[in-house]
Amino acid sequence: MLAKLVSFNTESWRSNLELIHFCRDYLAAHGVESTIVPSPDGEKANLYATVGPQAAGGIVLSGHTDVVPVEGQDWSSDPWTLTERDGKLYGRGSCDMKGFDAIALALVPEMLEAGLKRPFHIALSYDEEVGCIGAAIMIDAMAEAGLKPSAVIVGEPSMMQVVTGHKGGTRMKTTVRGHAVHSSRVDIGVPAVMVAGKLIAWHDDVMQENKAKAQPGIAFEPPYSTLHVGVVAGGTAVNITAEHASFSHEVRVMPGDDTDYVARYRAKIAELEAPMKAIAPETGITMEITSQTPPLAPEKEGAAETLSRRVTGDNANHVVAYGTEGGLFQAAGWSTVVCGPGDIAQAHQPDEFLTVAQLDAGTAFVRALIAELAR
Repeated sequence: MLAKLVSFNTESWRSNLELIHFCRDYLAAHGVESTIVPSPDGEKANLYATVGPQAAGGIVLSGHTDVVPVEGQDWSSDPWTLTERDGKLYGRGSCDMKGFDAIALALVPEMLEAGLKRPFHIALSYDEEVGCIGAAIMIDAMAEAGLKPSAVIVGEPSMMQVVTGHKGGTRMKTTVRGHAVHSSRVDIGVPAVMVAGKLIAWHDDVMQENKAKAQPGIAFEPPYSTLHVGVVAGGTAVNITAEHASFSHEVRVMPGDDTDYVARYRAKIAELEAPMKAIAPETGITMEITSQTPPLAPEKEGAAETLSRRVTGDNANHVVAYGTEGGLFQAAGWSTVVCGPGDIAQAHQPDEFLTVAQLDAGTAFVRALIAELAR
């Protein structure tokens, strides 16, 4: 099953429909009906399917189908052909996170034979890697269909540790429109690149404030909300005040940090826009939110955590700095943890791999969940 899923090139910029249709047909061959939730343009889709009785409760097994690009990476073997070497399964998405998807699908026959008292809901999304875009509409569809799971297991690679919390994220793109003049008269121009530089510096200033206020004993690394600018473009020549500049940026917010970073940023934009427009009224700054994902907050005696700890025996406290679709499931009111096979350090890397041992551990985990729902 993993080899088949890896064979589909589902880089986030491409359609995932071929993989989704394979999953639909595979489930149908086992008598399981799927619901496909398409993207607005119809080029991609989510899929969810209930295995077992149409009853309240049960467990969502959540995975995403998209993977990051391989372009520019030096692979030792074809990234779209699962290759086993020395106990490692190489292929794009083998770790992040088609390994968990494959486990959930491969064990459908065992779920059907187990006499489940409560159902599994297999939920496969699109565009997780570019902002958890698909999961949001899939979760809405699942809720509208009346599904009421007791627990959600997001199978992102965690080395089978039970992760109860992660940061949330907001991704944005800011565009600055300046006024171009010869740089010898910068006083009558509005240099978009320099304005962008002030906004970029604001990100670091706020992050340093957060760092200075960080409390000891917080498990997150780093133990504060972070701000980052990853892509910058602008300008045409060194002797012209830039007419345009843009940059892509993000905020990663810890659970419990109720600071409205977007509002603070908009206030900074307004502060900088006023003197710009005084020189040239056509200038300005626009900011677009490209994606938002809520944090996953640790739950006090949450059903997903209790179940996962009982099954895995992992009672340590694990939180992570990266985000997942888990925050979206939790925001829908469903108890959620992250627990899946593989090491996040392998995600997005050339020669990405999942060890056979981790695949086996993930399989044993889901088999234990089957036993739980059959009781």
